[in-house]
Amino acid sequence: MTDYIAQTTLSKSISFSGVGMHSGKLTRLIIKPAPKNHGIKFRRVDLPGTQDIQALYKLVVDTSLATVLGTNGAIVSTIEHLMAGFSGLGIDNVLVEIDDYEIPIMDGSAKIFTQMMEAAGIVYQDAPKHYFIVKKPIELFDHDKSVTVYPEPCFKITCKIDFPHPLIGKQEISFDREKDNFEKEISRARTFGFVQDLELLKKFSLGKGGSLDNAIVIDEDRILNEEGLRYPDEFVRHKLLDSLGDFSLLGMPIKGHIITNKSGHTLNHSFIETFLKNKDAWETGPAIYNDAS
Repeated sequence: MTDYIAQTTLSKSISFSGVGMHSGKLTRLIIKPAPKNHGIKFRRVDLPGTQDIQALYKLVVDTSLATVLGTNGAIVSTIEHLMAGFSGLGIDNVLVEIDDYEIPIMDGSAKIFTQMMEAAGIVYQDAPKHYFIVKKPIELFDHDKSVTVYPEPCFKITCKIDFPHPLIGKQEISFDREKDNFEKEISRARTFGFVQDLELLKKFSLGKGGSLDNAIVIDEDRILNEEGLRYPDEFVRHKLLDSLGDFSLLGMPIKGHIITNKSGHTLNHSFIETFLKNKDAWETGPAIYNDAS
């Protein structure tokens, strides 16, 4: 038996289909097992001959409405919920084949992706999982928004939000990957938006796939979805889900405690750049079962 924490992949392929949140196009994707040290890659099967797109921060080409990766003219968009599923379940190596540019929004969360991956089965591989091990704090501020990471023997993330709306307001939640259940506590949290924002998006031919089936829609004083919320604090849980997806683009998991305050995709990705520049604040290496993990 190995004494290190091993890399993982899926035991078999799984497939999904659904509409893209912004494109409104019906797309199909297949998630396939991949060998050790492969990482997470996307392949545009509708663009034969194009290079696979590695799920890494340096290939992020847009964060305005969603996280978009691109290389050599090919892009894959709205990856954050799927990437959060991989991160939350600790999956290291898969190949994602997709027949258009936008990942299906499904129900607006990572629930379906996560349930299907768990049902398929996660298998260990004969190679150690490597980590960024945080040794001292790194901070990034943008006015009243911030992202900070502190040393911690495991991976933990805390998200704080503050919306001037009576149904949201201030919310905060933490997730510890070793102690908490991602599938039950985070994966089901849906994306959300305000009625006026959705109307504006559609005016500019965006948000074509958005509906009450895949987003929480909020009016001035009420939630328009008949079933209401899945969690009392579903809004901040979804922000944490998005953050898991964003920070997974470091390419390796972190041993540290990330705290985000009123952050979003753009600040999260700026933090990744800041993190990597501060090479004296972290080291990389495998984790073994008898260490502080």
